[in-house]
Formats: sequence, structure tokens, C-alpha cells
Amino acid sequence: MTHPTQMRREIEEIPQAVERLLSEGAGAVTGAAKAVRDGDIRYLISVARGSSDHACTYLKYASELMLGLPIASVGPSVASIYGAPLKAQDALCIAVSQSGASPDIVQLTQQLTDAGAYSVAITNNAQSALAGAASTTLPIHAGPELSVAATKTYVTSLVTGLWLLAEIKQDAALLAAIKALPAQLEAATKCDWSAVVDTISGESLYTLGRGPSWAISNEAALKFKETCQIHAESFSSAEVLHGPVSIVDAGFPVIGFAAADAAEPSLVEVADTIAGKGAKVFVTSDKVKAANTLEHVRTDHWLADPIPLVVSFYAMVEQVAAKMGINPDAPRHLKKVTETV
Repeated sequence: MTHPTQMRREIEEIPQAVERLLSEGAGAVTGAAKAVRDGDIRYLISVARGSSDHACTYLKYASELMLGLPIASVGPSVASIYGAPLKAQDALCIAVSQSGASPDIVQLTQQLTDAGAYSVAITNNAQSALAGAASTTLPIHAGPELSVAATKTYVTSLVTGLWLLAEIKQDAALLAAIKALPAQLEAATKCDWSAVVDTISGESLYTLGRGPSWAISNEAALKFKETCQIHAESFSSAEVLHGPVSIVDAGFPVIGFAAADAAEPSLVEVADTIAGKGAKVFVTSDKVKAANTLEHVRTDHWLADPIPLVVSFYAMVEQVAAKMGINPDAPRHLKKVTETV
């Protein structure tokens, strides 16, 4: 009998982790949102690496589309390597790190806090150095995550950040959609992506997204590398035809992450175009003609739609790792917490 991997167990814990976040995190989130509303925030800065940086890409689109406030992703080396001071008055800094331990993330967050930013640490460790460097901390309440590959900490980071932005906007529809997520994420763990598992051979592949779902595409490409040792590249569907499509040939795997938003028609059009060149294209949309529709779960708000997509993806990529005989809990060359200076 095959025992489930730790990664599989943690994927299945995602709905409960989000439920716990919604039950226990309200005070911190609403308090931070009130502080932002009471201030004069003109722009946002994100500080993160890896999966956490992909979460920030999602929050970038959410902020710009919902609040009209741009987010700049600042490389932590600006502070930790180059020692360059940044002007940060009237800025909201969002620093995301599941461990809160990487020195470069901590140093840049501390510098931005000292420079006048209102800084928010989104982390699974409320006693971490990052929490100490920020103006306030939003614990993600994911519980212990033992597999090297981040899954439930990524999803709870997405939900925490989106929840903060929705509270800042006081968007009742989005807040209601966030509260409904646990049941939808439970359904997302059960989506059948076996056709993708059967298609992937271990060679290169592309992932696609546009707008908020591009953040999910980025995370997916990283997870293929981390857990399956497969070279995967993520592209915006607006960019993939501008050169990268040249290496696509018969059977080349492509996964498109589409939400029910304004970008869905254009992503579908690109996916169908690539499928017409012989690629094996799968898309989380029922609007495709030449590509294949992937089973997917929609939420009660288009901005939240990308979140269940990554849950379904995680369930699938763990199966790809198993098919290839790779233990996704302990990928070679990697450790759970990477501390970068």
C-alpha cells in the first residue's frame, strides 16, 4: 500500500488552514486595514522571494485592480547587499515569508519601516525576526508545514493578503467571497487533472496566466522544478507568442490558468492558437475550442478565482512527482527554509 506524501497531506489540509485563518485572523487583518485607511498610503512595496514573491505578484494585481494603488517589488539585495536607502513615506510595505527568517527579507523590511512605511509581515511565524521588523504582523495560521514544497503556506498567504486589501477597500462582495473559500478549496483538491499527469513526460513545459492568474502560473512553474525536476517556464499569455512559442512542437505540454475575469478570453485565444501548432494544451476554462478544458472551481468573486486553481494544481503536481519516482517532500538540493543574505 502506498502511503501519502507529506505534501499530499498538507494539500488536503489547505481548506482547514484557510478556515482557521478566517476564524483566528480577523483581529489582526481588520486592525492593519484600519491603520492603512487612517493613513495616507499612496503606493505599495512588496518584499519576498520564491513562492512568497509569487503571492506578492497576485497581490500586486489585486491592489492595482481593486484599490488603484501600484505595487513595486523591491529586490531585498537593495538593502542587504547594496545598502541603498529607500524613501518609503506614504508606502504600505507587504513582506511575505512563511518562516520570517531570511536575513535579506528582514533587513529590507526593517529599512522600509525605519524610512516611514507602514509595514505588514505576512508569515507563519509570529515570533520571527520579520515580525519584529514590521509595523504589524498578520499570522497566516497555516500550522506546521513539513514538506519542503510550500503549499498551504502559499495559499494562506494569498488569502491573508487579499483579505487585507478587501478590508482596506471595505469591499463587501469580496469579503463575502473570501469567507466562502474553505468549501470551494475542498472541492478544488478533488478536481481531476489526470490528463495532465498522463501528458507530462519530464521534458520542458510552459505554464500560462494573465493578470492575477499569472501569479499562479509562476508558482506552478516553480513547483514543477522543485518537486518533479522538470524544466518549466511561466509566461503571461500576452508574451508567449512573442518568441517563446517557437520551441513548441507536437505534444509540448502547456497549462493555462484562467480565472473568470476580463483576461479569460485573451488567454483562451492564445491557448487555442498554441494548441493549433500541435501542443497539448490544458486550460481552466470551458471557453476553449482547440485546447482541453481542465476541471476547475470558481469562487464567488473573480479576484478570488485563482486561489482554488493553485490547489488543484498542487494535487496534480504531487501525482506527477509520484509518477516519476521523486519524493516531493525532500527535493534534492533544497531545504525548507532558505536564508539569503
